[in-house]
Amino acid sequence: MAPEAEAATPPAKTSDRPAPLTSQMLPVGDGHEIYVETAGNADGLAAVYLHGGPGSGCQPDHRRLFDAERFHAVLFDQRGAGRSRPKGGRDANTLPHLIADMELIRATFGMERWIVVGGSWGATLALAYAQAHPERVSGIVLRATFLGTNDELHAAFLENLPRLYPALNEDFLGVLPEHERAAPLEAYWRRLLDPDPAVQAPAARAWGDTESILSQIAPSRTRLDLATLSDARPLPATPFMEAHYFSNGCFMKPRQLLDRASALAGIPGIIVQGRYDLLCPPATSHALASVWPDAEVRTVAGAGHSLYDPGIRDAVIKAIADLADMITE
Repeated sequence: MAPEAEAATPPAKTSDRPAPLTSQMLPVGDGHEIYVETAGNADGLAAVYLHGGPGSGCQPDHRRLFDAERFHAVLFDQRGAGRSRPKGGRDANTLPHLIADMELIRATFGMERWIVVGGSWGATLALAYAQAHPERVSGIVLRATFLGTNDELHAAFLENLPRLYPALNEDFLGVLPEHERAAPLEAYWRRLLDPDPAVQAPAARAWGDTESILSQIAPSRTRLDLATLSDARPLPATPFMEAHYFSNGCFMKPRQLLDRASALAGIPGIIVQGRYDLLCPPATSHALASVWPDAEVRTVAGAGHSLYDPGIRDAVIKAIADLADMITE
């Protein structure tokens, strides 16, 4: 959930980003090839990073979450996202497909078990994978827990948005014809999945910009630029994949990740949570921790959703290192 806000405002200094050890396009079937890279120490502790969205992609700065001497980290662009092909492809693109892709990646690199790290939608995928293959997971680090439910989406866009950004909410609704405003999320998803570019474009920009504002603790603007919603700029990719997943209930049963949390028993977890996250609020992380006793919630004051909000990235790096200490003691 959210247009990979963790990639939106990376630190200014980029010279110390570690280069990938390897990079490749991995055929996963159904006409899809996914971009996969590794970073760090080939003999290090295995870990995998799951990007957000759905539909964004891993970023070079994500490698810096992992100590290059300690970890052998795998990062990949999920089906249809980032450098994976076909770009934006939604056929044969479901949560079970992504879980199967992770298993293929793990087997390809000969990793018996790995630490699974994910934020926002990446947290959804991390939990779903761990519940499907708990024997392959040595530990989990989550940031901004999203359980993939309509209730969470409604809370973010139909409660938090009008309560905290009433003018932005008016802009968001104003993009839709009046008769569609009673169920705006479903209306946006229909428009994003409409084959007509003239229908898609304003919805994509309005959805993406609104979600981006909600994802930041101190956004630089708090209104949509309605005059430019239909211009010729390239469209953001993430809203289309989000519409595909969200309109299909993220290809899960309602409450699936909470109801199946017993599968996580014995897997240590650390959940990093921004106190003022409007998209993935603290209540969600605490609901998860209440049914996953092996998990610890670490709340970061003064932070929202983004990995680059104050204190969040440091907390994620420390959580990964602390979890590695737990499983190697």
